[in-house]
Amino acid sequence: MLEQLQTVPTTGILRYTDGESVPDSRQIMDPASSWWRHPPGIRVLTCPASTGHGIRRSWRQPATRRRDTQMYRRLPSRRAATGSGARGRAMHGTGFMTVMALAMGVVLTGPATVAQAREMAPGSPGVPQAPAVVFEEDFEYEQDAVPRLITHYTGTPPLSQTYTADPAWLTGCNGWIVSPLNPDSGPPGSGCGPFWGPLESMASALGQWSGDDPATNHAVAAYTEGNPGAGKVELETVKPIPLEGENRFLTFSVDAAARNCFAAHPLLEFYLLDGSTAIPTFTTPINPCTDPDQVINGTSVGTYAGNNAVLFSGPSAGIRLINAQASGIGNDGAFDNVRLLDATPQLDIAFSPTSLPAGAGSTLTLTVTNTSEKAAKNGWSFTEQLPPGLVVSDPSTATTTCGAGTVTISPDNDRLTATGNLADGQDACTVQVEVTSARGASYTLCAAATTERVGLKAPGCATVTFGSLLMDAHAYSAKVDAVIDAVPPIAPSDVTCTQEPGTDDADLLNASLGSLGSLGVIQTSAKGAVGTNGARTATAKATTAQVNLLGGTISAKEVTATATATGSVTPDGIGPVSTSGSSVLTDTKVAGITITAHPAPNTGITIPLVGSVILNEQKPYGNGKGIVVNALHVKLLTGVHIIVSGTRASLTPTPGPCPNP
Repeated sequence: MLEQLQTVPTTGILRYTDGESVPDSRQIMDPASSWWRHPPGIRVLTCPASTGHGIRRSWRQPATRRRDTQMYRRLPSRRAATGSGARGRAMHGTGFMTVMALAMGVVLTGPATVAQAREMAPGSPGVPQAPAVVFEEDFEYEQDAVPRLITHYTGTPPLSQTYTADPAWLTGCNGWIVSPLNPDSGPPGSGCGPFWGPLESMASALGQWSGDDPATNHAVAAYTEGNPGAGKVELETVKPIPLEGENRFLTFSVDAAARNCFAAHPLLEFYLLDGSTAIPTFTTPINPCTDPDQVINGTSVGTYAGNNAVLFSGPSAGIRLINAQASGIGNDGAFDNVRLLDATPQLDIAFSPTSLPAGAGSTLTLTVTNTSEKAAKNGWSFTEQLPPGLVVSDPSTATTTCGAGTVTISPDNDRLTATGNLADGQDACTVQVEVTSARGASYTLCAAATTERVGLKAPGCATVTFGSLLMDAHAYSAKVDAVIDAVPPIAPSDVTCTQEPGTDDADLLNASLGSLGSLGVIQTSAKGAVGTNGARTATAKATTAQVNLLGGTISAKEVTATATATGSVTPDGIGPVSTSGSSVLTDTKVAGITITAHPAPNTGITIPLVGSVILNEQKPYGNGKGIVVNALHVKLLTGVHIIVSGTRASLTPTPGPCPNP
């Protein structure tokens, strides 16, 4: 405990009015009748009575330590996050100690009326979001104007948390839950004397800082009388805080205050308790004197979070707050809103580009994003299982920006495992690898594909689409379309809407069309081929010999039709589709007229009182990506259609469907 009334620059002395020099370690009474043992080597000299008070205290302050940006990380105040007074008095009637429902199923044990931190959600890679509050104690449950020691306080049901502390922090004006609502003087035996007012001031400043009512806020405060000794417990939970799920990062935050920063500073250290094992969540203690967010009426205040989160898998946890400051000369502070935070980083998945040709490479980026307190997160890991057909194109393309990061690709190139760290203050890091697909398809990665996940929140979904061409080819010898006596396609060959190369053939010695005619030897084939440099070809061909139709009105030694569609699929893109067709008519006559072997497309001949014939009929379809080629198309006046040597072929971008004429 030390209250500076006046500073005398550089002199390093104490003075009081009667002119007496006080020996080292002598106890002297200040005008407010509170004892203070001054440090060795400080002289007490006279000062004029006109200074007003009988005593003015001052000593040379030790050199101020450089502000350490790697100490406990400061969190935005709840006032900044929710607006001034957003929590308001709704909390002060019931207190606030809540276990939030996390994605991993943490049990809710506090009132739902209090604003709670949102769970990190996928979809904002590289942008830290607030950690989720697992547990919070604001020392407001069933409080009134009567001060009480922290060991006599019980938190919000159903957990009804209780607390303990080292005896050094429960005596000598330490360990009291204080509020401006309290009487002006401390309880008998508290050891605070007239310094109860500064305790209330710290509670008020913390309320103002956090957005609570500064006139009623409660906080645990200490105005240290005597040396407490280093490494003593100021606060420790008695009941385990239940947790569900496993392999998540936990850390703490607290609103802390300090006064009399010209003297010894409070040095607060937070530990996570796993049973009896205390695990530090910091690398440097909290020091509100050197790292305040704001100074309110002489009180340094701020919100601080541990900068070294703990990868935790136990079913429950505890909290231990230690003050590493041994001195009682100064060491005056308070704390409020003690929080246990789930600070598990978020994993996100993305492809770039998201649409590309089969065989090309897309960069799969897995981003590990820190929570907003940006504490170090060491030892996370995950395995990403790629769906069938999607593979790592080259394991040597795997890279990571994560500290101590490793990326391992499975022998089949269909799975990657990554491990790494997030450094204190780091927003995010990435794991990248190039993936590809030999065929056109869409692949979606979601949380289910992320297996063996440790210390990371599940990702959302990401989709990549590889484009290709579907090959479609069909051929037949002849068919008859009629209301009565229709004849289905004879000797059909089909390669149907596929990315896979393949051939289908059919042969027949002869066939009958009933009263309409007869056919001799028949050969048909359909083929889908994948060539060099990504070439794709769909071809249909039909050859029909000894054609005799309508009692010899139409005859041919042999007629052949061929339909072809060509295109390409390369890593640079899907090329344009072109089509071509041809018909060869050997020794063909129509109504006594000899027909050239290579008639022009869609050559028409009329047969009086019978109908008409189209030679080398060619029709595009599928927006120009397919073609129909028929060697002979006979249209009778009765509405009957006879096609001899019919073919069609097309190429269609995935996912289809393949068109019909």
